[in-house]
Amino acid sequence: MDDYHQSTFQLISEVSKSLNLLEEKEINAILEAIAKETESKMYYILAENQKDLQRMDINNPKYDRLLLNEARIVDIVKDIRNVVHLSSPTGKYLMQKTLPNGLHLSKISVPFGVIGIIYEARPNVSFDVFSLCFKSGNACILKGGSDARFSNEAIVGIIRDVLDQNGINPNVCTLLPNERSATDELLNAREYVDLIIPRGGRELIDYVRENARIPVIETGAGVCHTYFHTEGDLRKGKDIITNAKTRKVSVCNSLDCLVIDKERLEDLHYLCEDLEKKNVTIYADKQAYEALFPHYSYDLLKKADEDSFGTEFLDYKMAIKTVYNIEEAISHISKYSSKHSEAIISEDKEAISFFEKIIDAACVYANASTAFTDGAQFGLGAEIGISTQKMHARGPMALEELCTYKWIIEGNGQTRT
Repeated sequence: MDDYHQSTFQLISEVSKSLNLLEEKEINAILEAIAKETESKMYYILAENQKDLQRMDINNPKYDRLLLNEARIVDIVKDIRNVVHLSSPTGKYLMQKTLPNGLHLSKISVPFGVIGIIYEARPNVSFDVFSLCFKSGNACILKGGSDARFSNEAIVGIIRDVLDQNGINPNVCTLLPNERSATDELLNAREYVDLIIPRGGRELIDYVRENARIPVIETGAGVCHTYFHTEGDLRKGKDIITNAKTRKVSVCNSLDCLVIDKERLEDLHYLCEDLEKKNVTIYADKQAYEALFPHYSYDLLKKADEDSFGTEFLDYKMAIKTVYNIEEAISHISKYSSKHSEAIISEDKEAISFFEKIIDAACVYANASTAFTDGAQFGLGAEIGISTQKMHARGPMALEELCTYKWIIEGNGQTRT
């Protein structure tokens, strides 16, 4: 590790301990001050964001992720204030007991300490990560993508100024340089960083998992399916599929593959009717292609190949797979799922129960859009990301997931024989 990064990480590790001494009311007051400063600096942030947008092709699927506007800034401020109103996750007694020898044991929630977040072109993540980390008593090291350089520098600059004005060492929120080498240094900072969370596409997550020497929680990549069962309601199905696919195509909870029972192929054109209006390109298997061909726009209907399945499109694109029963649907989903969010549309309670029990994913839906997989939608405030693994955290990662615990043992001179 070079001297610059070592001294940076060491300083962050040292100042992170001071966060344990802050009272919850102090933390909330600073977060509220950041919310107000963000409102007052809205047009400065938007101007810096415009510099980033000018460097990206508007047709790039990441463009929508990178984009900030007045409405999105308002939502960011709202999310910060949501975190203010949440209870602190630290210092909670998870268990207490007194042993026969008189030792009193307490299991207490505590912050991880220093969390490194590596993310792509999503400047709103800078606000989300800091808010959650600060509320839970963690220092954060941010490594944003070069696509969002100006946006991230403006956002982190605002946060650090407010921290400094309130007597908090601003290094508890540190943005690393854009160089790839900074990522590699962060992944190897074992002595100073307690946890790494990558938030982005499969390529980023794979790179972090394969190169990190620090514990990693995987978030971000979402290959999401919705299965339209033989007993699926048409109106519900159409609305759910359209919403899951088109509400916001550049996010990880958007629909990538519609799985449909062969018995309902005659209804496929109706289910996809609104997708055509949104100019969604469909990659359909042979049976679905034949069912859609007379009804769907020729320019938007393509024949699926093996690469069409298991792809996170992050665009106005969707695959369709035809199956003969629920077992085959589950088999297909299990093969291609990223274990993020999967859904079934059915009025058959037994089929729903079977699907919910067998599908292995962080979030399993029945008759609802996968677009709801989101910390704010779950009532958790903002989120760090959606964990697709099983160790420690699964699904939306909010305040409680940014804590670990320690044991406090209080005695009165006891010794062990």
